[in-house]
Amino acid sequence: MMRASASLLLASATRTRTLPCVTVPVRQLNIHEYQSAQLMEKMGVNVPLGIAAFTVEEAVAAAATIGDEEVVIKSQILAGGRGLGTFKNGLQGGVHIIKSTKVKEYATKMLNQVLVTKQTGPEGKPVNTLLLSKKMNLVNEMYFAILLDRMTGGPMVIACSEGGTSIEDLAESNPEAIIKEPIDPVAGMTDANASRIVKGLKVSGCETAAADQIKALYKLFTDADCTMVEVNPLAEDDTGILIAADAKIGFDDNASFRQTEIFAMKDDTQADSREVEAAKWDLNYIGLDGSIGCMVNGAGLAMATMDIVQMYGGSPANFLDVGGSAKVEQIVASFKIITSDPSVKCILVNIFGGIMKCDVIAEGIVTAYKEVGLKVPIVVRLEGTNVEAGLKIIAEANLPGLIPGANLDDAAQKAVATLA
Repeated sequence: MMRASASLLLASATRTRTLPCVTVPVRQLNIHEYQSAQLMEKMGVNVPLGIAAFTVEEAVAAAATIGDEEVVIKSQILAGGRGLGTFKNGLQGGVHIIKSTKVKEYATKMLNQVLVTKQTGPEGKPVNTLLLSKKMNLVNEMYFAILLDRMTGGPMVIACSEGGTSIEDLAESNPEAIIKEPIDPVAGMTDANASRIVKGLKVSGCETAAADQIKALYKLFTDADCTMVEVNPLAEDDTGILIAADAKIGFDDNASFRQTEIFAMKDDTQADSREVEAAKWDLNYIGLDGSIGCMVNGAGLAMATMDIVQMYGGSPANFLDVGGSAKVEQIVASFKIITSDPSVKCILVNIFGGIMKCDVIAEGIVTAYKEVGLKVPIVVRLEGTNVEAGLKIIAEANLPGLIPGANLDDAAQKAVATLA
C-alpha cells in the first residue's frame, strides 16, 4: 500500500520549495489508484483484478464479480497513508481485507465520508470512490519508481528488493538495499537497464518476464508524459508473476494538450476549491495558513513577498500568482478567491509591471474593491510599466482601505502593522 513518495529520496527531482511556514508545491495532475491501474493495464503492466465503485450497490456488485470469499476494499483519495488513516465517522483504516458478505457494511461506512491520513492534514479528503480488488497472495514485495532527475538530465529508476512500506524509512535503515538506475532519455530503457533493475529487485520468478514488466512501466512513464510512476509494492505472487499491486502516478501539466483523456480523469473534489476556481481563471493559487493574502505576478516574486512578510513578523495566507498578462476580470477573481478565506485580515499586492501593466492592476484593484465589497485593508506596491498611471488610479479612487507602499519593505511592514 502506498505510504510515501519517491520524490523525497531524489532531492534534485523535487518540485517543492520549503517556506518558513509551509511547503508550496507546483500544481500537477495526480489520479486515483484505480485510474492508474487502468492505465498500467493498457501498457501491458500486470495489475490485480479491480473494479471501481461509486455507490454501495456498485461495491456489492463488484465483490460478486470478483467472486472470492474475501476482497480488498480501498478508499480512493489523492493522498498516501490510507491504511493507517481514520474516517471522521470513527472507522479506523481506509483499506481493509474483508469477507465479501461485509462489503455493504464497509462501503456504507466509507463512501461519501472524509478520511484523514498523515498526508491529508486534519481536514482530510472525501472518499467518493472505492476500489474492490482481488486479494492477491503476494510472497515477495518490492519497491519501484521512475521520476525525473535533474542531475542526470533524464529519467531515474529507484528500486529496492524490499517494499510495501515507507521508502524514506527504508532509505534511512537500509540504504544499501536501494538501487538507482539512470536512463538515457534518447536510448530509452535498454535490456541492460532492465536487467540491472531486475537483479536489484531480486525477483524469484522469470527475469525475462520481470524485465518486460519494467519496460512496460517505463513505456507508461514516457508515453503518458509522467513526472513520476511509483509502484509500492511491486510484488510477486505465489507463481512468480510480477504485479503492480499499488501505484501512484503524476503527470506533467504542460502535456495536457496531448494527454486529454488522462487529464479528463482529474478529480476536483480532492483539491482545494479555491485552487479549482483559480485554475478556471488561469491563476496559480495555493492556500497557506497565515493571515496576509498575497497577490503578485511571478512565482519568484511570490516567494520573495512571502519571505519578507514572514521576516517582518507576519504570515502569508496564500500564494496567488496572476501571471504576466492578467486582465481586470482576473484581478477581480483573484480578490474574490483570496477573501473567500476567512483568516485573511489584510491583502498585500506586490506587482512588478513588465508585460503586466501597473495601470491594469490598479484598475482591477479599484473594481474589485467596489464589486467585491472588500472589508480588509489592501496594501499596494506597484513598480514598472505604467506605474505612474497605476498610482494615479489608486489615488483618485480615494478608497479608505487602499494603502500605498513605497517599496516592498515598506509595503510588507504596513501589511503586518494592519494586524496589530
